[in-house]
Amino acid sequence: VQLVESGGGLVQAGGSLRLSCAAAGLSVDNYAMGWFRKVPGKQREGVSGIRKRTGDTYYSDSVKGRFTMSSDNAKNTVYLQMNSLKPEDTAVYYCAADDTTSNLRVGSGDYWGQGTQVTVSS
Repeated sequence: VQLVESGGGLVQAGGSLRLSCAAAGLSVDNYAMGWFRKVPGKQREGVSGIRKRTGDTYYSDSVKGRFTMSSDNAKNTVYLQMNSLKPEDTAVYYCAADDTTSNLRVGSGDYWGQGTQVTVSS
């Protein structure tokens, strides 16, 4: 199984980015998929998760209303559309897959990507 994130970069506050997570070896339709972020010196934070088959979707309070997670079964890819970015959104963003969104909510993940850096300048 391989999860490959892309789409990170440098953006000004108020801007937008779309992260992608391309999956190989598993179907994003059959797994709960999630996005996490990590800042050096801080705990990893769960940002969003989705399990398409059950319709279960969640967002952390810090991104609710600004970030939207979606999936494309044809491309076997999940996305994180990030709008109204803030400097505090600066982090390495990771994609993860697990059996349930409940597991993702507590930070569990069977599979992880390598991460993509998002930097938001003020």
